[in-house]
Amino acid sequence: MNFEPYPFEKLNNLLKNIVPNPDYAPSALTIGEPQFETPAFIQNTLCDNVSLLKKYPKTSGEENLIKSQIRFVKKRFGVELKDEEIIPTFGTREVLFNFPQFLLFDKENPTMAFTNPFYQIYEGAAIASKAKMLLLNMDEGNDFKPTIDEEELSNCDLVIINYPNNPTSATLSLEELGHWVYLSLKHDFVLINDECYSEIYTDKPIPSLLEASIHVGNTSFKNILVVNSISKRSSAPGLRSGFIAGDEKILKEYMKYRTYVGCASPLPLQSAAAVAWSEEVHVEAARKIYKKNFAIAKEILGIKMPEATFYIWLRVESPLEFTKKLYKEYNVKVLPGEYLARDDSKGENPGKDFVRIALVEDEEKTRNALTRIKECLA
Repeated sequence: MNFEPYPFEKLNNLLKNIVPNPDYAPSALTIGEPQFETPAFIQNTLCDNVSLLKKYPKTSGEENLIKSQIRFVKKRFGVELKDEEIIPTFGTREVLFNFPQFLLFDKENPTMAFTNPFYQIYEGAAIASKAKMLLLNMDEGNDFKPTIDEEELSNCDLVIINYPNNPTSATLSLEELGHWVYLSLKHDFVLINDECYSEIYTDKPIPSLLEASIHVGNTSFKNILVVNSISKRSSAPGLRSGFIAGDEKILKEYMKYRTYVGCASPLPLQSAAAVAWSEEVHVEAARKIYKKNFAIAKEILGIKMPEATFYIWLRVESPLEFTKKLYKEYNVKVLPGEYLARDDSKGENPGKDFVRIALVEDEEKTRNALTRIKECLA
């Protein structure tokens, strides 16, 4: 398998011979990892359940975790799931990589489509599945919502969209998501929405593909799946708690596959995750922090405040040179957008004019870093 280097490896190579300005404290705005303490009640639950390490966890997940995730989906999206319509996962990275391999294994010359720019696991999964890749470009011309070509989609076996979107921060309405459900049924492809940023919104709650499926009458979630994670909403990426939910016929067979993968979450982590999924006060507090960071970015950089995520997708001149200059003169790291995208069939990379900035620090550090970025832009 010939995998592309990860974006952060490319960034390290870009900056490896540069000595940053020591007059500034280092600031890394590159990775989507919240820089806040995991709430104490989650940590305490983890500690209280350490004795469970003596037991093997179920691949299917423990009942307390399954029920807490079902309650989360009901409370947040108004969707009542059956136990058979959800599987707890070891975060979402593993499921986004191995699910396509499961689904596409018996397909002859499979085709997998995903948004571009993208989370690189999508591409890795396509490579591992020996699938033809169809890139759904997102740019300012389509408001970072992929242009739909039904002729191309009709040849797809699996389509992955990602809304709220990393890296562009774009969102889709309930009606727009519903149209994707319609397309998945019309052309009979499996549709996944990666919803890991669904809880980081600045104003109105962001809809789920599950809601959209019911909205258009697909109450059995035929062909429809979502993945979600606790990492962003609870500042707990180390818990590795996620889920995949939707079409129970697909999930029944996928569950059999997972028994061979060996990706069950340790019981103490499941216990801590269960209480995290069940509590919303800490999530509301996190949202306020990220919204304040966006307000600071609007004040300093003049950006339009995004509806979700904690990313700024900033257009700059010569992003690679800008990234090097910013690091050398101001000791701030950002991620060039072209590292998060690929050239399409016309040789165009929709990320080439942008950098991604992750606003995952506190207010003081965010203001300081963004002020440096503004000076570098000037």
